[in-house]
Amino acid sequence: MKLHDLQPAPGARKNRTRVGRGISAGRGKTAGRGTKGQKSRSGGTKRPYFEGGQLPLVRRLPHLAGFKNRGRVEYAPVNLARLDIFEAGTEVTPELMMAMGLIKSAQRPVKVLGEGDLGVALTVKAHKFSASAREKILAAGGSVEELAQEA
Repeated sequence: MKLHDLQPAPGARKNRTRVGRGISAGRGKTAGRGTKGQKSRSGGTKRPYFEGGQLPLVRRLPHLAGFKNRGRVEYAPVNLARLDIFEAGTEVTPELMMAMGLIKSAQRPVKVLGEGDLGVALTVKAHKFSASAREKILAAGGSVEELAQEA
């Protein structure tokens, strides 16, 4: 086979339809546009957004409010009352909290919140503490240690 022997597959190429060329051509007179109306006229097509003068859907919908902070850090919250399950003197880490089912995953940084009371002295290691949680842990005779967050 040579380069000059190449041909498209049968039926792959079709002649374009020339409209408005008389009745015998099959697309004469109205040229497949139907009769009358805006879309039958030359230049009669309107942009997709146009709704005949009615306020377009795009403008009827409310705009998106606010913005999403890309630098936001999502913490896994743990309340003090839930730390009461540990024995006195235990070193509570995010890994231990995950093992006990207090948090779902150790991937997110942990924040200890001050809801409830703590009856035992614990060494709590977390990424962040609320002021009330810090006070209550220290008042119970425990200690707090803030872990560094991975960037």
